Amino acid sequence: MNARLGADCLPAKKMRVELFDTEGNRYTVAFEGQITRDKALRLLDLVELLGGMPNGDANRVAQNASKETTSRFDKVWSAIQKSFPLVWFSSRDVLSVFEQEMKEPINLSTVSTYLSRMASKGLLLRTGQSNRLRYKAVSKIAQTALNQQVR
Repeated sequence: MNARLGADCLPAKKMRVELFDTEGNRYTVAFEGQITRDKALRLLDLVELLGGMPNGDANRVAQNASKETTSRFDKVWSAIQKSFPLVWFSSRDVLSVFEQEMKEPINLSTVSTYLSRMASKGLLLRTGQSNRLRYKAVSKIAQTALNQQVR
């Protein structure tokens, strides 16, 4: 399996949180480097400790922060795993689900490129003619069996 998909450590990014307390003081906390989910959550805990946001808002911001630091490739893979774990799908199906879940636009050509790469890496099965390609996620059991046969 692709190490990028399962890794807890994300590429080097910048994260900045700005907040104001009840007295009008401004706090700016910046983090630059290897951002993990754990580090982002600790940073948001600090913001909450300073009284910057209610508990529910901290959870929402943490989810958005992890979405922003995740690559588009990984977001597409996540959408596939969530919405199409056992069924065949097209690139247009993925485009629709991606835009609904991630609330961000993506080109059909980008989705098609990612699906082709995923198929090449053995994450997806591909069938059909070039203008009507269908994909299906490979089960973890099948991936494990393939990896053992390759060795």
